[in-house]
Amino acid sequence: MEAVVNGKKIELSEAGWLLNLDEWSEELAEQIAKNENVPELTEEHWNIINLAREYFQDNGMVCEPRAFSKLMKKKYGKDKSDQKYIYSLFPTGLIKCANKIAGLPRPKGCS
Repeated sequence: MEAVVNGKKIELSEAGWLLNLDEWSEELAEQIAKNENVPELTEEHWNIINLAREYFQDNGMVCEPRAFSKLMKKKYGKDKSDQKYIYSLFPTGLIKCANKIAGLPRPKGCS
């Protein structure tokens, strides 16, 4: 599978995960989002995407959903920290959808 961003082909796995993490861009994120049934990335989406990317850059691994909820609560408050909120923005949740759009590696055991 591949995506084309600004005339450049970017390789994705069969399931749509970015293969070369250095090729991630906001434009690519928007394309992946459409493939994940997220028609538009709002500021709320970007808050989650950016926090997930920041966690990965700081820790070298994707954040587990419960720990991510704690990060969201600390940064954005209780209303925007539970899994229900994340699923309202990303139909298949943090791991399968938000992290994929954020250009993060596929976690072990995730399809």
